[in-house]
Amino acid sequence: MWERIKKALLNNFPFSLADVVTWLRNYWKKNGLLTLSMLSVITGCLIGFLLRALELSDQEKQYFSFPGELLMRMLKMLILPLITSSLMSGLATMDSKVCGKMGLITITYYLWTTFLAVAVGIILVICIHPGAAAQKEEHLGGKPILSSADALLDLIRNMFPANLIEASFQQYRTVLIPVVKSQDTKFLKKSLSFIYFAPDDKNPEIHRPVLLEITPSPQMSYKTRPGTNTEMNVLGIVIFSATIGLLLGKMGDRGAPLVNVCQCLNEAVMKIVSVAVWYFPFGIVFLIAGKILDMEDPATIGKKLGLYAITVMAGLFIHGVILLPLLYLIFTKKNPFPFIQGILQALLIALATSSSSATLPITLKCLLENNGIDRRVARFVLPVGATINMDGTALYEAVAAIFIAQVNEYDLDMGQIITISITATAASIGAAGIPQSGLVTMVIVLTSVGLPTDDITLIVAVDWALDRFRTMTNVLGDALAAGIVAHICRREFAALPEKQNLLTTAEPCSNTQRRPITKEHEVMEIIEEALAERTGIHYNVCQV
Repeated sequence: MWERIKKALLNNFPFSLADVVTWLRNYWKKNGLLTLSMLSVITGCLIGFLLRALELSDQEKQYFSFPGELLMRMLKMLILPLITSSLMSGLATMDSKVCGKMGLITITYYLWTTFLAVAVGIILVICIHPGAAAQKEEHLGGKPILSSADALLDLIRNMFPANLIEASFQQYRTVLIPVVKSQDTKFLKKSLSFIYFAPDDKNPEIHRPVLLEITPSPQMSYKTRPGTNTEMNVLGIVIFSATIGLLLGKMGDRGAPLVNVCQCLNEAVMKIVSVAVWYFPFGIVFLIAGKILDMEDPATIGKKLGLYAITVMAGLFIHGVILLPLLYLIFTKKNPFPFIQGILQALLIALATSSSSATLPITLKCLLENNGIDRRVARFVLPVGATINMDGTALYEAVAAIFIAQVNEYDLDMGQIITISITATAASIGAAGIPQSGLVTMVIVLTSVGLPTDDITLIVAVDWALDRFRTMTNVLGDALAAGIVAHICRREFAALPEKQNLLTTAEPCSNTQRRPITKEHEVMEIIEEALAERTGIHYNVCQV
């Protein structure tokens, strides 16, 4: 009876055990790492919220977050060699006309999508009006804030670093130094004095005189001094690498050895990424859980800034899930969601690290292996995008500026809103691809319309979480831009494969192997053999 039931089940089951094993093996090869990364994000959130009940000390939190810290250090280690090698080799292997066309399309696309993101954020924050639900706490004045002019000048200075070695770990930043102004001696002589009678501690009936002298507070002013910030100057490195790549392409055969070195370095970095990527699911668990442990009380934050966070998330969803895929569909006439599925691994890394620059190696790997983007396009579009394309940051800064105006009950007119949209677009270009860099550039947006810069502290409590989602939007915009540029320039790249093959070939004596054998070569070989027989020495005879 049992044998009959077993046979019936096996006959009715459409798949055999071997088919199931084959399917699981193929699924693991294709989506195993992505599945592990998704599970690690969920596991990290669960562990983080569960461990909050233990109330760990700061030192215990630091020890717990150590595997996540290793993940960030591994990714940051690969940024410098990847940007320099990819830009130099990518631009050197392209024709100057094709490179100019691709650069113009890329920068124009980035600017328009950033401005589109700002418009979405402004519309949502005006319609939802989250500032009405937030309460402004009384706080003392914070540190002096850099003016928008100085912040803009720092951006231009970082485009041209004075020292390339220093640019790999530092960037220029203006520092404000407080200076106490000398007081007027005439005014000091006229200081106010008051006499109060305070009861004695032992005998309350006796009142003792207390002299209170009031002197004016010192007047403070601030001077600007050149300083540094301990972050990589990605913008300066990108501009230098792009310039060298363009010049190497014009040098022809003389620049081919250096181009080959850059290509070998790029391939070596990608091999390191392919090996290190299996550590990422483990590091993501501790990275996300450590951030949740450092978070303030979620209930208190939700009451104060819940509506503001919903507004930002809604804007990022509309821009990242609707508008950017729609642009990809319009330009390429292809379904954007299979393309997005190919970069899910990069999006998860962006969610965990909140750094578009640190996600750059994974994004490049996903585009080349999963989506089949041309190497020359990906090596140019992605590093440039990780530097200047900050759609999520621009949307976030526009929403935050108007939110602060609503909390302070400021009525912004249409001119001020347009000013916010323009400055948010410009400030996002100068934002570094590092965690919470939008808070620094938000000063430019606030000062452009006269809003108090000290109120940035209102949104710090939720910035760490929103920063991760806007980084996902930035990485998604970079990847879709690479797909659009590759589709628009596909004919130009299809017509120029020889230069790529010539420069990527690293086989010894490849030039002599491709030369056609002629009669002159046969005569030279006969002469070489005759000389070797007579003298015992092998000569290389060439035609002059």
